[in-house]
Amino acid sequence: MIRRRQFMTLLGGAAAAWPIAARAQQQALPVVGMVNPANPEAATRYLAAFRKGLSETGYAEGQNVTVEYHWLEGKYDRLPAVMANLVRRPVAVIATPGSGPATRAAKAATATIPIVFGVAGDPVQLGLVASLSRPGGNATGINFLSEEVAAKRLRLLHDLVPKAVRVALLVNPANAAASENTLRDLKDAAPAMGLQIQALNARTIGEIDAAFATFARERPDVLFVGPDGFFAARRVQFCHLGGARAVADNVFK
Repeated sequence: MIRRRQFMTLLGGAAAAWPIAARAQQQALPVVGMVNPANPEAATRYLAAFRKGLSETGYAEGQNVTVEYHWLEGKYDRLPAVMANLVRRPVAVIATPGSGPATRAAKAATATIPIVFGVAGDPVQLGLVASLSRPGGNATGINFLSEEVAAKRLRLLHDLVPKAVRVALLVNPANAAASENTLRDLKDAAPAMGLQIQALNARTIGEIDAAFATFARERPDVLFVGPDGFFAARRVQFCHLGGARAVADNVFK
């Protein structure tokens, strides 16, 4: 009877310990903090590519690495709190694909946790790395060159619609660096092509709707969409609102 009681006590203790051990093992996995400007529905193919990349380097989500997703849905004002939480814990890596604002917020929050980014502008100019050949610091990633080719995109738009004169430029003021650079480059390039640039701002779904209502009233010839992760996530909304209007949407590719 004593042995039986001892056995039952040990069994009960082990059973109670199993969930704790499982949680401890799960917590021991390295955590990747993924911060994305869009939402899961809009980032399906990017998530698939991200997970494929993990698997190619020997990582399987939920087995030997944990990925914690933070979807901003264009709410860049959430970034300081999100980054503070990731740094405080801390996570093993912060990934900021397709978001200059998220990358800059991560860089401002930590000088030690590795940051893997994808940005539209020059990472040196953005203060993310020391140089392209020798990044240094704790950040590395890729440049999509979206901002650098803004003038080239405008030239392509002009070639596609040669009779266009009035170009509506939609930018996201919450993504200040990309917006300012795009506006500057387009205004510098426009006179040589005989184009006039009218800039409008949108940082939310409702403001995108409002911007298109303005287009309907003022009827610009073409629309140039500035590089921004939130805009890319709203590509279906742009297509519905744009209808048959010409849209320069290289950012949505």
